[in-house]
This record gives sequence, C-alpha cells and structure tokens, in this order.
Amino acid sequence: MMRWTMPAALLLLAGCGNAEDKAPAPEEKASVAPPPKAAPPAAVGADNDDKTIPAAIRGRWALDAADCAKKPGTDLTALVIDAADLRFHESHGELARVRERDAARIVADYKFSGEGMEWDQSMVLTVEDGGKALVRRDQGEGAAPGAMRYTRCS
Repeated sequence: MMRWTMPAALLLLAGCGNAEDKAPAPEEKASVAPPPKAAPPAAVGADNDDKTIPAAIRGRWALDAADCAKKPGTDLTALVIDAADLRFHESHGELARVRERDAARIVADYKFSGEGMEWDQSMVLTVEDGGKALVRRDQGEGAAPGAMRYTRCS
C-alpha cells in the first residue's frame, strides 16, 4: 500500500512550488496590462438606473386619501415607495428583480416580510393622472384580485 500512495504523493507535491518558481519572466511582466477600472456606480435612486423603482412612482401613497393626513403607523392604507422598497402598514417588500421599467411604470418581483411571514410577489406599479394616482396590480400566486388605486400623499 505504501508503494502506491508514496509515489502519488510525491507527484502531487512535485506540482506544488512556491510563487517565485512560477513568476513570469521579465519580458512577460512587461506585456501584462493592468485590469481596466470599473465605472463608478450610479447614485442610489438615480432615475436612469434600470434596477430601481422610477422616481415618478416613489413617494407616499394611500388607498384612502384620508390616511394621507395621519401620522406614520396609524395610516393603515399607506404605501411608501423609495428607490428599492415598498413599505405597507405591516409589511415591507424589497425590489428583487425588474422585469420591465419606464419612467411611469415598473413590473417587478419583490421579497416581502411582515407579521412573521416571508413571501415573494410580482406586481405592476403604474403612475396615472399626471402623477396624482398609482395603480397597483399584483401578479402570480397569492395576487390580490383586481387593481388597487392609490392617491399621492406627498
């Protein structure tokens, strides 16, 4: 048994060397170009970033316009949207994947959590009436039936 494992171990060790043994020759070093610099990331929330919720959709919305005057936490139908999040009264959705997007509409998947549960939900958010209304349509499994129309609060 030692006869077979020892030569195999020596072959494996022979392939290992220190970094100096494997350094490129001086002429090889001169031909290696430095890696290209990555472009700086776009500002978070920049409207030209196709991985965020469009600026026209962001803001505070409510199904019941009377909730707009209520303080946060008591506004039961409020929906607050920022560059990558949807915040409802008792749940929060993080933007996971943008399927379609333009200046006034987004079709996307969100990862939600709230009330001790987690779920995925696809939805379409569209701004209408010159930015005064938001129409939400849930899609797929667990989708709310029909469209929900929100009023812009701020």
